Amino acid sequence: MANIKSQIKRNKQNELRRQRNKAVRSELKTREKQAANAEAADADEAFRLAQKKIDEAVVKGVLHKRTAARRKSRLAKRTAAN
Repeated sequence: MANIKSQIKRNKQNELRRQRNKAVRSELKTREKQAANAEAADADEAFRLAQKKIDEAVVKGVLHKRTAARRKSRLAKRTAAN
């Protein structure tokens, strides 16, 4: 455990950010799986929600914008194939 006040604060901030990022990543994975496995009727809506979550992750700094573009591209291919 750190003895320096600034490092104690930094550890608290890092833990909060880690938990927040973990929640965003978990939601992202869930939406991507739902979009990939959706039936034809629900596929468009599921894909739109997954895209939205990917874009939100970029804004929050969880994903890089190019990673997001790659994920959206791959997801679009998968949903088009179903």
